[in-house]
Order: sequence, then C-alpha cells, then structure tokens
Amino acid sequence: MKKIQMVDLQSQYEKIKPEVDKAINDVVASAAFINGPEVKNFQSELEKYLGVKHVIPCANGTDALQIAMMGLGLEQGDEVITADFTFAATVEVIALLKLTPVLVDVDPHSFNIDLEALESAITPKTKAIVPVHLFGQVANMEAILKIAEKHKLYVIEDTAQAIGADFTFSDGTTKKAGTIGTIGTTSFFPSKNLGCYGDGGAIFTNDDELAHVIRGMVNHGMYRRYYHDVVGVNSRLDSIQAAVLRLKLPHLDDYCSSRRNAARYYNNGFKSNPNIVTPTTEKCGEICDTCNCHVFHQYTLKITNGKRDALHQHLMDKGIPNAIYYPVPLHSQKAYVDDRYKEEQFKVTNDLINTVISLPMHTELEKAQQDLIIQTIIDFVG
Repeated sequence: MKKIQMVDLQSQYEKIKPEVDKAINDVVASAAFINGPEVKNFQSELEKYLGVKHVIPCANGTDALQIAMMGLGLEQGDEVITADFTFAATVEVIALLKLTPVLVDVDPHSFNIDLEALESAITPKTKAIVPVHLFGQVANMEAILKIAEKHKLYVIEDTAQAIGADFTFSDGTTKKAGTIGTIGTTSFFPSKNLGCYGDGGAIFTNDDELAHVIRGMVNHGMYRRYYHDVVGVNSRLDSIQAAVLRLKLPHLDDYCSSRRNAARYYNNGFKSNPNIVTPTTEKCGEICDTCNCHVFHQYTLKITNGKRDALHQHLMDKGIPNAIYYPVPLHSQKAYVDDRYKEEQFKVTNDLINTVISLPMHTELEKAQQDLIIQTIIDFVG
C-alpha cells in the first residue's frame, strides 16, 4: 500500500501526464502567457459546463471574492453577512474593502450558514449575503434567495470548495454551485476538486452589465489598453494554469464522483460507532448516487467523546495525515474580534471547533488506505 496523502496530486497528475506536459509546453512555445488562447478557451468551456453566461477568470479565489464585491458597488460601512465557520478569506475581503462583516452561526449538520441566524442579522445597512458552500456541500440556496429577495440583498456565492456541485430546487430544477446567486466565485488552488498547478480563480454571473464591469476590473480597469474606465486590480489567470484546468475540466464530474464514493465508504465504516458523527447531505440525508449536492472537497467527522485532539495527534503519530478545519472561529480571530459578537450567538461553531476532524480525501484514495484509516480511528476512539 502506498503512503497515504491528505491530497494525492502527484498520482492524479500521472494519469494525465502526457496531455498536461504537452499543454504546458505548447503555452511556453507560444509565449502567450497572459490572456492567451488557453484562457479564452477555458473560460468558454467552463461557461458551458456551469450553464452560466459569463465566467471571468482571475488570479485566485480571494481576488474573486474581492472583485465580486467591488463589481456590485458595495460601499464603506455596508454590512455583508457570512458564516463564522469558514476560512478567513471570506471575511478578509469584506474588511479590506472597508465593508462591515457580520458573522453568524452555522447549521450543525451541513456546517453551512444557519438560515434563522442569517435573517436575524439583517439590518437596514445589510447589502449582501455570502453563503459559503463549505467542504463541498451547497448551502440551502432556495431559502437564501428568498431571504435575499425579501430584503433586496445581493447573494455572493463562495464556491471555493464546491465547484461541480449541484443544487436542486423544490420544483426539480438544478443549477451548479456558483451560478445561483447574483454572482459566484471560486478558487482553483491545487487541492481543490478542480485545481490548477499554482493559483487561480474565477467569477461567475448571468448579469451582462455586471460581467462587463468585472471584466474591466480584473485588468486594471481597462477595456481598451491605457484607458482606465473603472478602478481595477491586476488579477488574471495565466495561460499555463488555464491549460491545466482545460485538461482537468472534462474529468471534474468523475473527480467529484470518486470523492463521493470515498465518502460513502468512510460513512459505512464509521456508521456503528456512537462517538463518531459522519457527514450527511442536507438535501437527502444520506450520500446518494443521484444527488450531487455534496462533492466532498473535505471529508469531516465530528468526534463527540472529547477525544478529537488526542485522535489528531494519534493519527499523525501513525503517519495518517488529517487536519482540523477550523481550530479558531472567525469571531475569535484577532483580526476580526468585535464587541458586537456574543459567544451565545455561536453555539454550533464553538462546538465544531472542538469536535471536527478532516480525513484524507482525494480522487486517488484506495479502499485499503481507507480501511487502515477507519480501523485506526475506531480502535482509538472506542
């Protein structure tokens, strides 16, 4: 059995090595490193895959969030509501733009933004909601859209961990994560379900006017060289990364399916243990074959008997990689502490930071590796 990796990018690369090497060499030979044909082709192909009118590639997922907020014209002091239990990039860009971040608790099962807490946090200053599709599961976008419509708010989807996932509405219609709200953003960081070999990101929207504004923003505010019509940034996806992403995009559904199969195998292995809570899907509870609402960027357990920290160290000692996403909630981070927040507002988040642990999850995970991981955890947790 080969060494267990948290994410095995090397093995994934080996399967498509000839195509990747050729694509990279072709870009180098063309010297079209910025905004070359590969970028335009990837943009078009991703638009078709997502069923969205406009994909605007950019340099990374954090830039994508920032540019989305800039494009919507949010102004200093406007309040933007997002989840407390997520990576800091989501709230970081809100603060950078001098907007006012408003953090709320999450659902104990999906780990996505809690709908009751979301609506309770809305004030006359609220202008946008940023639902984070955490660990690969799409938030309840139907309910979020209703709240947004009621209060006339923008919805900015943070799809950094859920590219390829679907959301099925109550009428049976399905849309891809990132294409449902006013605007969507994603990251192509190497470990993502669709990852490049460096940094990369993209913004999605069906709004023609908004797409036009953002296309200028990502390129110094230019639509014509040396004519700056809007305040912009320098945030472009380079051609080599686009070439890699073009090759991996046709495999994305298979990558997500492989992750879902691995998650189902984990769940079956842990299902009889009273001290372990396995992930479920918000839509149908179990990990089913027909629902693509969770693409398992991370596979995250809850350890309920107080042994999470000890388990983390035990696994590391045994050479089994694992991670705690996230050990400190955003409302307790030094950069984002605010007197508005009270600990009783974050009961679920404060529980999760002490109970969650994420296990190896990637497209190349072998059942023998999973068997070892499962048995090691069960033996330790009891």
